[in-house]
Amino acid sequence: MKTTHRRGLRRLVVATAAVTAASLLLAACGGSDDSGGGDQPQASPDAVNAALEKGGTITYWSWTPSAEAQVKAFEKEYPNVKVNYVNAGTGNDQYTKLQNVIKAGSGAPDVAQIEYQALPQFALPGSLVDLRQYGFDTFASAYTPSTWTAVHAGDGLFGLPQDSGPMALFYNKEVFDKYGIAIPKTWDEYVAAAKKLHAADPKKFITNDTGDAGFATSMIWQAGGKPFSTNGKAVTINLADAGTQKWTGVWNQLVTGGLVASIPGWSDEWFKALGDGTIATLAIGAWMPGVLESSVKGGTGKWRVAPLPTYDGQPATAENGGSTQSVLKQSANPALAAGFVRWLNHDGGVKPFLESGGFPSTTADLKDPAFVDKKSPYFGGQQINQVLTGAAGSVVKDWSYLPFQLYANSIFGDTVGKAYQSKSDLNPGLKAWQDALVSYGNQQGFQTNG
Repeated sequence: MKTTHRRGLRRLVVATAAVTAASLLLAACGGSDDSGGGDQPQASPDAVNAALEKGGTITYWSWTPSAEAQVKAFEKEYPNVKVNYVNAGTGNDQYTKLQNVIKAGSGAPDVAQIEYQALPQFALPGSLVDLRQYGFDTFASAYTPSTWTAVHAGDGLFGLPQDSGPMALFYNKEVFDKYGIAIPKTWDEYVAAAKKLHAADPKKFITNDTGDAGFATSMIWQAGGKPFSTNGKAVTINLADAGTQKWTGVWNQLVTGGLVASIPGWSDEWFKALGDGTIATLAIGAWMPGVLESSVKGGTGKWRVAPLPTYDGQPATAENGGSTQSVLKQSANPALAAGFVRWLNHDGGVKPFLESGGFPSTTADLKDPAFVDKKSPYFGGQQINQVLTGAAGSVVKDWSYLPFQLYANSIFGDTVGKAYQSKSDLNPGLKAWQDALVSYGNQQGFQTNG
């Protein structure tokens, strides 16, 4: 994938997310439905097929670099349909615009790309169409369990998975070979590798981390943590559960020991450090190959991919990034919009998405030898998808985000982020994050405890 798309997936949500989150949540808490699904009008798959045949015009907001190619292919297959594609900005830029038109009551697109972590904040207030009414709930087996779970909020289905980001360990083989570092299979071995590398060359680090909410929650997920749970308006937050403690037990050693580079992700310095060997590994989503290939030319032939280290040596990973397409309630033709979503992520749109460097959520593509066994010149001819598809089958189950995750991410730097700055214990920062989130949730009308 091109860097612009992936920066959108991984960039921390900025301060405007707080305004977006507040508006969305006030709407959510003012409604009568707690399920996230609502009382949906009954339709059928036939309604979608009929709408596609009849045709019409819809508007699509997305930042994925495959969007233009997908729209062109869709219009070729359905010449009676015109899709007006709008790049409304990546991640939070789009969310701010989307919230503004939702609040105004007009101007929303028919279909919008929404990250998995952000989906509940748009679904819970009733701003999205529940796609169960079109029979899309029968598609469950077509997707990985983790991404299928991610497109649900309450009982409702609010999109079809576009991509997935099962985490793996990307490592610089040239650096590992030079310093005699073995590929770590456990996090204890990873810490040992970090110490060995930095002792051999103080200018080199096992990885970078300045405090990233998306990375932290993914790592807690991989460790088996379940810090967030939601049941209607009842929200429980426990950032001191066993899985979270397992992660901080490892990561504290790196942070307090000065073993991670204080280089912000997605900065120019970060890309340079990935190319010159300053940063030796990344624990990150399966979409990363496209970023390295397009933006870290100096790493060509040096990087490889291995399974993410675990706590006991047994396969376990988490999702890191990924998004869906959702139909907005404002759509004047929701059946046609749903047909477009179905085509994008269940039918003909998957191929151009993969051709643009996307990593699939579709089980058929994850098993396709043409995809799985493809050799990557950038990664020294390694068949990296064998590792990445294996990761897709090892995602720890039963993770859930907060119904105000965008706001949560926006204040991560003000709480947990301070521990990275002072190279101190992460746990007090997590406690401060939890306290702030409990207070915020209660202010928005949730019954939040922690």
